[in-house]
Amino acid sequence: MKKILVLICCGIFCLGAGPNGPDQGVLKKEARLAAKEFMETLKGHLQTAIKKDGPVHAIRVCSQEAPRIASRISRERGWEVGRTSLQLRNHANLPEVWERAILEEFAEKQAQRTKAENLEYAEVVDVNGEKRFRYMKAIPTQEVCLLCHGQELAAEVKEQLAEDYPYDQGAGFVVGDLRGAFSIEVPFLPPAK
Repeated sequence: MKKILVLICCGIFCLGAGPNGPDQGVLKKEARLAAKEFMETLKGHLQTAIKKDGPVHAIRVCSQEAPRIASRISRERGWEVGRTSLQLRNHANLPEVWERAILEEFAEKQAQRTKAENLEYAEVVDVNGEKRFRYMKAIPTQEVCLLCHGQELAAEVKEQLAEDYPYDQGAGFVVGDLRGAFSIEVPFLPPAK
């Protein structure tokens, strides 16, 4: 389950809303905070699992806890919050067409020496007559990620990945690589004229 859509009108429109509707700058700032919360919460869960039970248990955290974290943030904010990648491990996180285009742009920018942590995208688009605010924030590969996504994996990690993800493309990374991106989408009402 890639994304959860929970439309809580007050949650969507009260945030940054004046009498004329939400402000794109405020939404971008709040989207950054949501992505940061997702990253920090997931990282904390991963570190706890690794410390307590070893790296094999971090695989379960990514597959089970990450969707729960996304679901909670989605509910709290009334947004669609998820994560995706060009090199998937979990195919439930398959990028949508617009997400793929942004991920490819991120990869191109990283190839030109832009650090993954500095890559983000925000735009208001028209989707079937509805204005939508879209935001993506790159996920840089961190040290903790290497236990399951690095170039050299422990035998038990390889075995668990082969069992859980037979079509895994999510390994071979080094610190700083673009691992994927957090993706956020929400209906947007432009200011009234």
